[in-house]
Amino acid sequence: MTDTDTLERARGHFFDGNTHFEAGRLAEARHSYQQALALVPGRPSVLANLGVTECRMGLWDEAVAHLAPATVADPAHRDAWVALGLSHEALGHWQAAVDALREGLHLGAGTPQLWLSLALCQLHLEQPAPALASLDQALALDPTLGEAWSQRGGLLRDAGRFDEAARCFEQALTHGADADLNRFYLASVRASGAGGIDEGVPPQPPRAYVESLFNEYAGDFQTHLVEQLNYQAHRTLLAPLRESGRHFPLVLDLGCGTGLCGQIIRDRADAVDGVDLAEAMVARARQGGAYRRVVHGDLLGFLREQAEPVDLVIAADVFIYVGALDEVFAAVRSCLRPGGALAFSVELASGEPGLQLRPSLRYAHTPAYVAHLAQAHGFQVRQQWQAPLREDQRQPVMGLYVWLEPALAA
Repeated sequence: MTDTDTLERARGHFFDGNTHFEAGRLAEARHSYQQALALVPGRPSVLANLGVTECRMGLWDEAVAHLAPATVADPAHRDAWVALGLSHEALGHWQAAVDALREGLHLGAGTPQLWLSLALCQLHLEQPAPALASLDQALALDPTLGEAWSQRGGLLRDAGRFDEAARCFEQALTHGADADLNRFYLASVRASGAGGIDEGVPPQPPRAYVESLFNEYAGDFQTHLVEQLNYQAHRTLLAPLRESGRHFPLVLDLGCGTGLCGQIIRDRADAVDGVDLAEAMVARARQGGAYRRVVHGDLLGFLREQAEPVDLVIAADVFIYVGALDEVFAAVRSCLRPGGALAFSVELASGEPGLQLRPSLRYAHTPAYVAHLAQAHGFQVRQQWQAPLREDQRQPVMGLYVWLEPALAA
């Protein structure tokens, strides 16, 4: 077979691939492009079309493998750069995604969604100013892009520009962004604006927000929390319990994370059971060996399903992601053995209301709020003190630490 025959066969497969692609038959298009590439290895146009098809199919690694050489061979191929950027974004290769998306945008692929993708990658790289500029580009092209409004609001909230952030979250809600999340975000900045507005604060955060936050955080959770934020709530909370010399046959660790509390309390217990909403955290806690079992689920359901009497329930720096604690206190009280204990920390708040949602998207509780709930659910205070939980921008975040026991019958 002559080189001309080979080239003609490759061209036929290539055109077949184009026909399939335009008709939405992506698997068939990919197969045709693969046949063409086998005949003319390294041909930039075939590499590019195959990679774009694989990007559309969600075959991210394969797409990158074909698009990277395609863009080197043909740096002006706009669609190849865009698909390469989106594939890198899907794989979490944030800098590579930014570089490729910028090339695609420079070559004229200026859609609102691409500017939004660029902004999201820049946010992962902790580049707030470029991300804000990209979001503004997206919204200039499409002012109804709800997710761009939501992300813009988050950047302004982090910058302390609460009134502007509130307007962004309102626009996000108007234009169809996730209603639960954006009402939650809006409440966090309204409570901090002029006049200290507090109405409409949701009693709990959206489950999807907490689950996503800690699944993403699980990989470097302990390093970031302990070494960078000087987290100390687990040690501060459990020190008096250890110093008391008490033994706790069964301990429940609410929001156990990667298992920091379990490691400290395990030698004072026969068994420690944990629960966490983030599946990635649960996997890390199970690997640590401190727990008899670790359940993936919400702490309230975990408590309500508890059949075995419990001697100690601990919640270190967890209620900041729970909010209202009425149902939690009731559930703990119902499963706690006489003489048992509930030990927890909350982010310290003052004034009114007793439950506050802060721009950090964490809840804070006043001592009066905690005292009221303790009395209402049959607890008495064994010990209560104030100390830092962690640091935020190198400033200590003060916490209220509480050790409760069931009140003695009159």
